[in-house]
Amino acid sequence: MRIVLELTSWSSGTADPERFPYDAVVTEFQRVGKHFVKKELLALLDQVRPRVGTRTPPARQLSTFLDVALDKWDDRYDYRSYLALPLLPLPAAGPTDIRPAGPAPSTDQTGPMTRAGQSQQATRAGQAGGRRERDRLLVDLVADALAFELAAATDATDLLPEQRPEPTVVAKRYRLGVRAGISALTRLGRVGAVTDPDPVTATRDPVAAATALHRLAVAGRDPARERVLRLSMLPVYVSHDEYLFIRVLQAYECVFAGVAEELRDTITALATGRPHRAAASLAYARELISDAGPLFSLLATMQPAAFRTFRDYTEGASAIQSRSYKLMESLCRPPTPDRLDSTAYRSVPEVRDLVRSGQPSIDQAYRAAVHDGLLRGPDQALVRQRMAAFAEAVLTWRRTHHRLATRMLGSRSGTGYTEGTPYLAAVRADPVFTTVSADPGTTRVDPIGGCSE
Repeated sequence: MRIVLELTSWSSGTADPERFPYDAVVTEFQRVGKHFVKKELLALLDQVRPRVGTRTPPARQLSTFLDVALDKWDDRYDYRSYLALPLLPLPAAGPTDIRPAGPAPSTDQTGPMTRAGQSQQATRAGQAGGRRERDRLLVDLVADALAFELAAATDATDLLPEQRPEPTVVAKRYRLGVRAGISALTRLGRVGAVTDPDPVTATRDPVAAATALHRLAVAGRDPARERVLRLSMLPVYVSHDEYLFIRVLQAYECVFAGVAEELRDTITALATGRPHRAAASLAYARELISDAGPLFSLLATMQPAAFRTFRDYTEGASAIQSRSYKLMESLCRPPTPDRLDSTAYRSVPEVRDLVRSGQPSIDQAYRAAVHDGLLRGPDQALVRQRMAAFAEAVLTWRRTHHRLATRMLGSRSGTGYTEGTPYLAAVRADPVFTTVSADPGTTRVDPIGGCSE
């Protein structure tokens, strides 16, 4: 194997992480699927791993990539390694930082902004920067999925050649992919170039819209971001639809990570007497979940036969292991003792440890703010309304997830040694908050049944 020669040459030389033959390794993994990579190559990758270290950013990236690539070899394959989440720029689960309330940002005619005002301004700037980065990642992931569809439809790639979808299915994917990226593109101020400016354009000329979306995504993209996208696509088999499956699940992880950050900010705002900041973060979190609806519609275009084919090789990886989703859930309200001791939370020990160590939640922060007089009157009503709207968005997401899983799986068990759709049915109606009920009036059109065209 040529790749073995390249690796041997790299390892016997300086073993410079920046010169690692990524392209050759990824190409081989994608050519046969991670599940079928030859043991000779896996053993060699395992042998070079101790030489990498983590002292520099390139070394850390290579170390992370090798851990993702060798998950099955190491017998620790799971949802995170399947989706290569450690390689994506997502915020890690960590304790929520609650700082004492300070004076509002202010200036006077003779002096600069106060130190407290500068601190709050920096916090807002950091939040805006984080939102932009997650929007860029979401667009990158969706655009890359569409680029693969465009390439496959024109025979410009032989990647994942089995079970190619029909042209009508591909056209539907173009339309839905553009819809899935429109909200993030709008927030980034770049939507007009794709929709021109009406979203209906995506329906009239789906190929042109998908091409424009990808063109916008790659414009100005640095090589580091290109590398992350390439390294984070390691399907287990060679079925065409697995590319879409991986990218959509990665996009949802991006959404959940963003929602978790907004919920953290909501908790801090409630604890520091800033109800309007809390309401704004809740509204943004609801927008993220609701605007991600087309991702489910996009996922629903998967061919059930193709899904069942590559799913045979994903045993051990299940969405029940999603840290971002469990973090989002636990930031809303503390899980009950039974829930915390369930497979769902035992599958995400980092989040479970955060909860057990006293991670605050919106439920707790809301009660404390009311008790301490920090939340009353119209401000309390506003926060309650935003909490209810967010809760309904989450419940809608759960119901849609259950319907889609039922369509794809039927009564089959889940892949992470879980019970599958019965589990989703059991938890889909669990309350998001205990202090506030969901508001049925905020329910959006079902993203599978109503947005599938």
